[in-house]
Amino acid sequence: MAQLALFLSDIAAVSLLVFGLYFPRHRRKDLVVAYLGVNVGVLAVASALSSGKTGAGIGLGMALFGVLSIIRLRSTELDQHEVAYYFSALALGLLGGMQTTEVWRSAVLMGLIVAVLFVGDHPRMMRNHRRQVMVLDTALPDHTALVAYLEQTLGARVHSAVVQRVDLVNDTTLVDVRYRCAPGPHAKNANTAAHAEPAAPGGTTPVAVRP
Repeated sequence: MAQLALFLSDIAAVSLLVFGLYFPRHRRKDLVVAYLGVNVGVLAVASALSSGKTGAGIGLGMALFGVLSIIRLRSTELDQHEVAYYFSALALGLLGGMQTTEVWRSAVLMGLIVAVLFVGDHPRMMRNHRRQVMVLDTALPDHTALVAYLEQTLGARVHSAVVQRVDLVNDTTLVDVRYRCAPGPHAKNANTAAHAEPAAPGGTTPVAVRP
């Protein structure tokens, strides 16, 4: 009976995580399938291993999933928030599959995982902070001049500007910039100041900026 309660708790938690939080916010159908598959797979294997008479199987299984959890899929690169959802789905499966007499503790931990993702990935959490990979149509080897140029172009305060390439021949600068938009008209200007190109791997958006 306790194991059934854990199974139902895991199903409820992962459903809320995937369909209540992740998909409405990020709209990636392929990762919905991945999160559900990881959760159910870990749930099934953890349950099978925990029902054994020896603890060696559990230790081996936990080590196996620890190794699998840090492997990135070669077909696509995951953003950091997607990795967080991936780990959460995995943790929910482990909590639901392990046999325990303290069902309430596992249920509370499941709720804590979902609550942390709800708050940490909320759209209003640090919503004015942005990151973009930008291609500037001018070579700016001087860091002070680069920051001033970016702040003028974006209409925002630049917190970090990491130059990835300065091309003096073609007169371009590739920079990874992190900035904070001011609420109101400045935030709108920061979004429309540059022409956006297709998204680059890792969730950043390369932007071509011309003076």
